[in-house]
Parts: sequence; structure tokens; C-alpha cells
Amino acid sequence: MAVDSLSPDWEFDRFDDGSQKIHTKVQVKNYEKFLEEYTAQLQGIEEALDDSVGDVWDFTLDPIALKLLPYEQSSLLELIKTDNKVLNKVITVYAALCCEVKKLKYENPEKMYPGLQKNIKMISGSCDTEDWSIVLFGCMLQELSCFVSRCFEVVVNIVHQLAALYISNKSATKIIESTGVHFQTVYEHLGELLVVLITLDEIMENHATLKDHWKMYKRLLKSVHHNPAKFAISEEKLKPFEKLLLKLEGQLLDSMIFQACVEQRFDDPGEGVSVSKNSAFAEEFAYNIRTIFANVESKLGEPSEIDQRDKYTGVCGLFVLHFHIFRTVDKKIYKSLLDVCKKVPAVTLAANIIWFPDTFLISKVPAAAKLMDKKSIQSIRSSRDAFLQQKAQTLMKDMQSYYIFATSWMMKMESILSKEPKPDKLSEDLSNRCNIFVQGILYAYSISTIIKTTMNMYMSTQRPMTKTSVKALCRLVELLKVVFIHIFFRFSFVSFICIQNIQFMYLFLFILIYVINVLSPPPKPYSEQRLDVLSALVLAENTLNGPSTKERRLIVSLALSVGTQMKTFKDEELLPLQLVLKKLDLISELRERVKVQCDCSFLYWHRTVFPIYLDDVYENAVDAARIHYMFSALRDCVPTMLHAKHMESCDQLLKCYDTAIMEILNEHLLDKLCKEIEKDLRLSVHTHLKLDDRNPFKVGMKDLAHFFSLKPIRFFNRFIDIRAYVTHYLDKTFYNLTTVALHDWATYSEMRNLATQRYGLVMTEAHLPSQTLEQGLDVLEIMRNIHVFVSRYLYNLNNQIFIERTSNNKHLNTINIRHIANSIRTHGTGIMSTTVNFTYQFLRKKFYIFSQFMYDEHIKSRLIKDIRFFRETKDQTDQKYPFERAEKFNRGIRKLGLTPDAQSYLDQFRQLISQIGNAMGYVRMIRSGGLHCCSSAIRFVPDLEDIVNFEELVKEEGLSEETQKAASQLDCVLSDLTSNSAEGTEYFKMLVGVFAPEFRSVKNMHLRNFYMIVPPLTVNFVEHSISCKEKLNKKNKVGAAFTDGFAMGVAYILKLLDQYQEFDSLHWFQAVREKYVKEMNAVVKEQNVQSTSQDEKLMQTMNLTQKRLDVYLQEFELLYFSLRSARIFFRADKTAAEETQEKKDREEVAKTGPGSSTIEGSPGESRAK
Repeated sequence: MAVDSLSPDWEFDRFDDGSQKIHTKVQVKNYEKFLEEYTAQLQGIEEALDDSVGDVWDFTLDPIALKLLPYEQSSLLELIKTDNKVLNKVITVYAALCCEVKKLKYENPEKMYPGLQKNIKMISGSCDTEDWSIVLFGCMLQELSCFVSRCFEVVVNIVHQLAALYISNKSATKIIESTGVHFQTVYEHLGELLVVLITLDEIMENHATLKDHWKMYKRLLKSVHHNPAKFAISEEKLKPFEKLLLKLEGQLLDSMIFQACVEQRFDDPGEGVSVSKNSAFAEEFAYNIRTIFANVESKLGEPSEIDQRDKYTGVCGLFVLHFHIFRTVDKKIYKSLLDVCKKVPAVTLAANIIWFPDTFLISKVPAAAKLMDKKSIQSIRSSRDAFLQQKAQTLMKDMQSYYIFATSWMMKMESILSKEPKPDKLSEDLSNRCNIFVQGILYAYSISTIIKTTMNMYMSTQRPMTKTSVKALCRLVELLKVVFIHIFFRFSFVSFICIQNIQFMYLFLFILIYVINVLSPPPKPYSEQRLDVLSALVLAENTLNGPSTKERRLIVSLALSVGTQMKTFKDEELLPLQLVLKKLDLISELRERVKVQCDCSFLYWHRTVFPIYLDDVYENAVDAARIHYMFSALRDCVPTMLHAKHMESCDQLLKCYDTAIMEILNEHLLDKLCKEIEKDLRLSVHTHLKLDDRNPFKVGMKDLAHFFSLKPIRFFNRFIDIRAYVTHYLDKTFYNLTTVALHDWATYSEMRNLATQRYGLVMTEAHLPSQTLEQGLDVLEIMRNIHVFVSRYLYNLNNQIFIERTSNNKHLNTINIRHIANSIRTHGTGIMSTTVNFTYQFLRKKFYIFSQFMYDEHIKSRLIKDIRFFRETKDQTDQKYPFERAEKFNRGIRKLGLTPDAQSYLDQFRQLISQIGNAMGYVRMIRSGGLHCCSSAIRFVPDLEDIVNFEELVKEEGLSEETQKAASQLDCVLSDLTSNSAEGTEYFKMLVGVFAPEFRSVKNMHLRNFYMIVPPLTVNFVEHSISCKEKLNKKNKVGAAFTDGFAMGVAYILKLLDQYQEFDSLHWFQAVREKYVKEMNAVVKEQNVQSTSQDEKLMQTMNLTQKRLDVYLQEFELLYFSLRSARIFFRADKTAAEETQEKKDREEVAKTGPGSSTIEGSPGESRAK
């Protein structure tokens, strides 16, 4: 090969033909196409998920959550390190105590409050259930007892540590120079711990259910004490247990937790700690109370208020503690604390627990209360009523104002999030963004305070709220969740800005402290106090060198409490320092602060407002989307219920809550919405009836379509899809009502289409067999009551229609082929055979009566006599049966007796034959209706002679097995329809074949006389028919225009007896015609003779006679034609012997092979069918 001969170092000439560039472009385009497709898939997934979740997300379900709050990895001993060992110990002790307070405070709201607040809801009223619940709750009381004991110890420890720092004895050695040092942070933490104890007292005070069940449990223990053996408990164990219960009751249930705490013995001579007589500590204690209160009072009720109410509660607790320790009262502070009650009449401590400061101060400091004027105390209490009255008037305005504020705030949030920060104005931009975040928290706190205070005060005072107030409060609840969700949906960006702000504030503090610590010229020589200041500043500076954890911020605050003495900072520097520290605390705990302020778990205790809220949402459907926020608020109740202790499992409580909320939702919104939508659809479809005035300018218009644009609402583990709920209701209602009245299918189909067009509801087709508006009686109904049907309805042979004989209404029911075809389409073609079978059973019973009548001696003897007479005189009568003989038979039967309604036996026999004929007419109509239904179903097949085999086509394409089965089923259906539409079943032949052998048997020879009774029957029938028509002309309700059932019955029975030739031999209808023609000619001749006599009465009589004869002749002619037509159905042209021979010939042809097919029946028969 030439290639093998090339040297290994030989290279082709490098020539750029552009192919590499083209190939690169192709690959880039493929990659772009891949990215576009992948983006489209991701977008589709996002849209699918977006459709399945609501507008408000349940943040407890976050698979990934961003938590901004850092956790300190270093211990306090590692953080607090300076060269000043004494200062280190002081800061460490206070920091540890404050951390312990925070831990206790965090543990109580998370676990203790919810568990205590949830009432003991009994599933049943039995004592066993109640006792078991209190036993479960007793475990929590034991935990609470330990918790309270721990709080007592911490309070005593804090007081001792503070008293040890501030010593009034000048001769005693001071730990550090405390002059000018104010550890306000420690007092604030002490106040927070006292608030926890106050809250526990209020919970116990309002927990009437717990106290009642506790009494019942103690009674049970008494019965156990009298007979411990019955309960398998020894007395040795019972007594300690009773003591434990008494201890728990005295410590917790008497609502004296706070009182017991402040009445502890704080002086400890053994440890050398003097508290009550320490004047320096008392002064420092009072100074911090005044300072904290001054800071709190200025912010209470202001827009910048955020946590001042909680601090106010803590100040009141500190004031009472100060009173019980030092037994001195600052009247000015006491009065100031009470004056605040006019501005803040109540404080919500937890959920539905509301605290009245005036009641607390008066009961806990009775010595100071005695010094107060009674009028001032009364004015404070009356201010509560004034507050509620004022709130009821201004609540709607407040709600509207906060709507505007919150909307403006959200717009600012969107604005700052969309803007890029300017590098030259970075600090200003960060400050502005941070202020907007803080403003959101302030709005949330203000709204939350209004809601909780108003609702709890109404509940506490047992006063009813107006609907307007309830609606306004619910709107504020929605607004509260809007603020919460608006922050959390953008929390990734918010957290980024917060971190930048924290770094910026850290830098500000660091520079400020660094300048004071390093650049300021220190005085010489150094004093111990100055060294403490410098050490504290160094500690603060070192602590700032790290994340913004709560421990570091606490240490900085404590260090600056020491570092700000001796006027280290100027006034213009100290104020920004304090503001930055507060802002730092707020920004560092932004997520937690927002979550606490926007928590709506208090709604668990105010569920009664929910029905009113739903009614308001229903009435104002335009902003129906706000319901998402209310359900988000209701979900806040779930985490607190998880701490319920009075049940073995909290699932039971959750289930009850879920059921209660869903029942309210269904009753006040979903069910009303369903019924209103159904009503609107019905009225819209039936506008032609003009049921009521639907002019929107007069009666107004409510656009409920807004509910169906809502995304599903998440509640517990379900999604509440309003669109799906209403759609299911309408589908269910329309389906059920269509099954009851199938003829209304078109109406409900129109309502479905209207629901789709007007409300966008995707309705499900009922897939029920439809019926026309002229459905008539159903085949099943007729089949079950065939005996009633044939007696009440009259048959018309030519038009194939049944008409009701008589009715109490102003209309008569009719049944024709279309009605039967619709019924067969409804129930399927299988109903045809069942109907014929029922008819067969009916005919059996009727033929039994028929046989008995023919066997009667009176009837049989007369018939035999007439047969003998005809045979003897037929030559003289020209082979015609005399009319007079038949008329004599008809009249002679009446001599045998009459029924109460004046009917002879022959009349009843005529009715029997008419009913048999009606049954045969019904069978004929069933066959015609079946052919009509099959032809309607097969009309979509293009060519009946050339139908493709779908199963073979599917197999050729190699489709799935299921598709092949479906194709096979389709082939079977098409084959059945084709065969049914081509021929149909010969039901008449079947009914003749089943009865004929029995009728023609030897044992039923008495039936052979039937042909002779036909002439009298026809006479009787004609007289009855003329009578009915005369009644019909007189507008009588029992008239009849036609009764072809008689002719059909006579033809059928003659065929069964094979007596067509015998009956024809009578030449009966020829005899009738000759008789009436002869009489009419005689009347005409007589008229010609009497025309000259001018006798008008005689002429009128002759005219009436001629008309009567003409009517009778017409009736006999109609009967003759009907009978001849009916005989065609039963092949009257052939005898039984001829039919048997024809059957044998057909069988022989089938055996010899296929040949030319024989057409069954005559053309006349085909035309009749």
C-alpha cells in the first residue's frame, strides 16, 4: 500500500479549508438547542410545581432554609479575656447569668406556654378520660415545678451578684469601682425572667379547666386512699404522692409563682450577702428601674415601638421585686407606672393571655395603692372601656392606614432590591436598606399589637365585637402575614444586606472604641477605675472581632457598661453608640424578630371570627386571594399544638383542629359557593322562564370567578383547591340528577359548557346514555308493568304509536318508535330480548283466561250451534255468515250477566283480545325501535359492505396487546351493529312458534271454535268503537280515536290456531258490506218516495238513519283493513302445512350447499315492517 510507504516524519500540508470553523458552529448551535430545551423543561417543571402550591408557602416545610442567626462556638471564658482578671470574673458572671435567663426564657415560650395554654379537651365525658388527661398533664406540672425552682434560683443569684458589686459599707472591699457603672442589661434580663413568672401566673389564673379537673383528680385520690388494695397501690407510696400533689398545687396552681419569687429570702448571712439593708444596691436598683422605664415610656404607643410593652412588664416586675426586697416605694415611679395604663390598658403576654398592669401593681404593692387616690385608680380602669370604644370606631381607619403603609413599604422593598448599590454611596445605601427592613418589623409589631390587644381585651371583658371590627382585624391578620411572607420570600437578598449592615456597624463600633481606647490621651497616673474602663474597651474591641452572636453582643453591652463611665464617651458619641447597639441586636435577629411578631398562633383562641371572615370573603370575591394569608395565619397554631401534654399524642388535637376549620370553611364558603354557582348556571340556562329579575344594575352582580383563579390553599397535609371542589360538586350533582331524569341530559350538558365558559371549570362528561326531551315512558317501566300498559294505552297500527286511553291531566302520554329507540340507546340492545320475554310471560297468563272463556259451556255450545247452522245454511246464504246471527250472538251474551260497569262477557273477551293485540303491537314497536337505534349507531360507518378489520391493521402495525384487544372489541361491536341493522330478530315468528303447538294440540280442541266468535266480536268492537268516538266528539275523557290492538289480537290468535282459511270461509266482511249497502239503498229509495210528502221530521229521521248506517259501514271497513294489515305480520298467505314444507326445503338447501338465498316474507310484509 502507498500509505505504508510514507515515512513516519512526513506531514500533510496544513491547509485551513474552514471545515473546523463550520464544525465548531454546528456544535455551538447544538449546545444552544440543548440549553433551550433544558430551560424549557425546567420552566415546565417550575410551572407544574407552581400550580400545585399556593401563593403562601408553609415555611415549616422548607427542605432548605437560610438561617442568619450565627451560633457561638467559643465559651464565655474564651471570649472574656483581658489582663484585668477581676473584671473578667465580673463580666463572666453577669454574662453567664444573662445567658441562663435567655435560655429559660426561650425554653418557656417554646414548650411550657403552649402546653399549659391548650385546654384539656375531653374526647368523651367519662371520668376515666379526664383522669388520664390530668395524669398526663401532671408530668408537665412536675417539669414546670422544676423550671420554676430554677427560675427562683437564678433570680436570687442575680440579686446576690448585683448586691455584691454595689456595697454600701465603705469599709468593705469592693470588687471593682462601681461608681458610675450601671449594668442595665442585667436588670433588663432580670425583668425578662420576672415576665416569664408573671406569664405563668396569668396562664394558671385563666386555666379554669385545669383547676376543675385537678379537683376531680384529688377526689379520685381520696377514694383510692380509702381502698388502696382495689387499685393495687400501697399506702406507703400514696402518702408521698399526695404530698407532691399538694406541693405542686401550692407552688403552681394557686397563681402565686411570681409572689413566691419576690418573697424569697434574699439575705444570706452565711454567705456574707446582705441585700435588704444594702442602700447602695437599693439606689442602683431604683436608678436602673427609672432609666429603663424612661426609655420604655417614651416609645410606648409610638410608631417606633417594638418591644417596649414587654420591657414595661419587666419594669413592673422589677418594681415589685424592689418593693419586697427593700420595703420602700417610690411614689413617683409608682404613679408613672400606673399612668402608662391609660395609654397601654393591657399587655398580651402569650397568645390569649392578657395582663392588666394596674391590677398587678395594686395587688402586688398594696401599701402604695393605699396612698393613691381612688378616683385616679377608677379612671385607669374606665380607660379600658374607653379604649375598646375608641378602637371599635377607629379600627377600620387604622386598617386602611396600615394597608397604605404596608403597600408603600413593599414598593420600597421591591425598589431597593431591584437597584444596584452605588459604590460612592455604599454606606448611605446600606443604611437606607437597613432602615426599610427595620420599618417592616415596626409595622409588623404595630399591627400584631393592635390585633392581639383588641381581641384579647374583648375576650377578657366578655364583650361582643361588631362584624365591622372583626373584618378589620382579619384584614390586619392578612396584612401581618403579607409582611412576613414579603420578607421571607426575599430573605436570601435580605440576609445578604443584613450581613453587610452588621459588618458596617461592627466597623463603626470598632473604630469608635479604637479611637477612644488608643488615640485619646490617657490621664496619668492610671487609677483602678481607669484601668477597668480601658480593660472593658479592650474586651469590647476584641469581642467585636468575630460573628454577631448573641453572646458577643451581650459581652459588648456589659463591657461598655463599664467602659462608658468617667465620661469616656462624649454625649454626641454615646447616643450613636447606643443606637447602633440596639440596631445591631435588631438586624442580627431579624428573622427571629419577624417570625415572633408575625406569629398568629393566638388565632387558635379566636376561631369564632373565622366564619365571619369567610362570609366577608364570599361577599367580596374580588380580593378572594387574601384567603391564602388567613390560612397561613391559621397554620401558625400547629407548632404550638405539638407541645400539648394532656394527650398521649398531639395528633388527636391536630385532627380536631383540622376538622373544625374544614367544617367552617365548607359551611361558610365552599358549600355556599357551590350552591351559588349551581344556581347561577341554572338561572342562566333557564332564562326563557323569566324566574326572577337578574338585571345587574338592579340586583347587583357578584363575580365568583375570582375564586377559581386562586391557587390551591395548603392546610395541614392537604391542598384545598376551590376550583376542584366546586367542579367535583357540580360533576356529582349533574351526574346524579341526570341519572334520575335522563331526559334532562341536554340541560346539564349546557350547564357544563356554561361553567367552562363563564368560570373556567373543566367539567367531566357524565358519559350517561342521553335521552331526548320527548323521551316518554321508559322501556324498563313498561316492561315491569306490561299488564298496566296494555290496558291503559291504545295502539295505532299504521303509525306505530301508543296513546294513553285516559288521563287526569290535560294531556295524554304517547309512545312512538323514537321513544323506544332512545330507551334502547339508554339501556342497550339487550333490553329488547328481556322485554319480549316479559311479554311472553304476560301472554301466557292472558291465554289461560282466553282458554277458560272458550271452554265455558255457554260460549262453547253457542259456537258449536252457530258452526252447525253455518254448515247447514251456507248454500242458501251464498257462503256468507249472516249478520243477523252475529248480532243475535252479541245481544244474547248480555243475557248471561253484566259487570257493575254494564259490560257483558263478550265485552270483556274483546278487551282481553285487545290487550293481547296491544302486547304484540308493543313487540313490533320494540323491533322497529331496535332497528332505528342500530341504524343511528351505524350511520358513522362509511360503507357497510366494506368494513375493514381493525384487529388485523393493529397487528400489522405491531401495536401493544391492549390496543389489539381494543381493536378486537371494536370489530365485534361493528359486526353486531351491522347484523342488527340489516335484519333484526323475528319476534313475531318466535311468539307464534312458542304458542302455536299448544294451541293446535288435541287437548285444546275447544279453541278450534274461535273463528266462529270473531263475527260477534267484530260487531261488539264496532259498537264500542263508535261509542268511544262519539264520546270523543263530546270532549269526554274516556273517548278513543283508534283501537287497532283488537285487530292485531284477532290476527295473532287466528295464526296460532291456523284458522285463517276457516275465517275467510265465512266471508264475514262481504256479508256485512252487503247488509249495510242493502239497508242504505232501502233508505235512499224511501227518501225518494217521501220527498214529495214534505214531512220534515220523517226526512230528518231518514237522514240520521243513513248517516248511522254509513258510520257503521265505515267502521267495519276500517276494521277489515286493519285486520288484513295485521295478518301480513303473521304470514296469513300460508298455512301451517305450507310453512312446515318451506322450512324443510330451506334445511335441504342448507345441507346441499350455498345457493341463491330465499327471501323470507312477501313484499307486503317488508312494507308493513
